[in-house]
Amino acid sequence: MSDAPQPEPVIPAAAPPPAPSAPAQPVAQPHDFRNSSLLSPRQMRKLRAHETQFLNAMEARVELFLRSGFPLKLASIQIDSYQKLTESWAAPTHLILFKTEPLRGVSLLEIPLQLSLTIVDRLLGGPGRVEAQTREISEIEKALLDQIVQIILDEWCNNWAVIKPLKPALLGCESNGRFLQTAPPQTNMLILSIDARLGDCAGQIKLAFPYAALEPCLRQLCAGSESAAETPAPAPPAPAKWNRCLDDVTLPVTAEWQGLELSAREVLHLKVGDVLQISPQLARQVWLRLGEISKFNGRLGTLAGQWAVELTQAIKS
Repeated sequence: MSDAPQPEPVIPAAAPPPAPSAPAQPVAQPHDFRNSSLLSPRQMRKLRAHETQFLNAMEARVELFLRSGFPLKLASIQIDSYQKLTESWAAPTHLILFKTEPLRGVSLLEIPLQLSLTIVDRLLGGPGRVEAQTREISEIEKALLDQIVQIILDEWCNNWAVIKPLKPALLGCESNGRFLQTAPPQTNMLILSIDARLGDCAGQIKLAFPYAALEPCLRQLCAGSESAAETPAPAPPAPAKWNRCLDDVTLPVTAEWQGLELSAREVLHLKVGDVLQISPQLARQVWLRLGEISKFNGRLGTLAGQWAVELTQAIKS
């Protein structure tokens, strides 16, 4: 055997360190300057307070009509393009097309499909349960649902009556807004998003109006807040002196409204389960009595699941 030298093992060369990656370049994002200054923060607060009044009145009327709790909450107010509005619609859904005469343009009301079917179930005498399977609304169910739609639109128009008398007019309804084109894609729309609940079913109702048609009303609504900001507030009146001896005196507080009259024969035939129809307008004409004296006008509503009366005006004695 020969003593030939053995070959040395080959050690692989170390891989070169990776080259440092170049920092990602920022990507310019498009910005729509048309919607940046349509409403100032002060005007938006004024509009939000105005629309909250509409929700309070609408909630009271719908609850009286359904004989069930229907809590509402204003989720947001935003101005967006018609194209983005259509992209936010679910499919299928329940879309109502309407006009608010004499304003120009077509406005839209969206009620989620499950919430619509739950309302219909309640209108037919059911408990207002959520349907497990989603289906389209029949023509009869649409006619029933139009009663609630009319209440919503009437209350919205009544809330603007001091600024401009408006009258709603239903134009039709759709179950899919994918091919619906009531305005050019870049039209600015004022969108109210409202959280609603009926029983176990919750959904978000949306009201959308062409901003250009509503702008004169908005300008007039916000004019009062702008002038009030410029006028210095008057000095607060001196606080009245309270007699501490009256701290523990109890005073009965009652709320009442009038308008329902029955004959003596009808009263004798009343039984458990009978339904007495009350005009929804009476919910806005409640008298609050302190003892035997009527001191405030108000309107009926709910708070934390309990009946409540919102005071709207003091009665001068």
